[in-house]
Amino acid sequence: MTFWLSRHAQPLILPGVCYGQLNVAADSEATQDSAKALAKVLPAQAQVVSSPLQRCEQLAIDLIALRPDLTLKVDPRLQEMNFGQWEGRAWNDIAQPELDAWTQNFADYRVGQRGESVAQFMARVALAFDEVAATGDALWITHAGVIRAAQLLAQGVRAIDRADQWPVDAPAYGQWCKLTLPPNVFTLQI
Repeated sequence: MTFWLSRHAQPLILPGVCYGQLNVAADSEATQDSAKALAKVLPAQAQVVSSPLQRCEQLAIDLIALRPDLTLKVDPRLQEMNFGQWEGRAWNDIAQPELDAWTQNFADYRVGQRGESVAQFMARVALAFDEVAATGDALWITHAGVIRAAQLLAQGVRAIDRADQWPVDAPAYGQWCKLTLPPNVFTLQI
């Protein structure tokens, strides 16, 4: 089975701002370009599952308009990590002791005081991942954090303890990658 993971297009927010679950729109022209590119490569009848955040739903709607053979489902488990009180703040304005506390207790620290921990986030994404692994070809339209979590899950990693275990690579805005399940091979397709 081929599992496609597409990141939303460039969000309409200032660079350097933590926007996790903020419901910001994406650049409409970049979204249309991404939809056109995805429409050319997705297999017939693939299931499209989208985060409910508008920057992802924009891409899903544009893609379905181009490829009505695809089915669409919205899944809140595909939302980016909830960064609590950090949402909408510049990363540079978040106190260094808060960032240090997160990296020192990477799995269990609830970011932004009322946000999610990485362990909670991974568990949420794992529930959706386990469902898609049992289906045919599928596309998630989602966020960089969810894609990174899916990379770990495809490798059989259900939990991590340290920040240096978190994947660095993710597709750029409007790009995608594919996971082939099994044999759990991650390849970046740009």
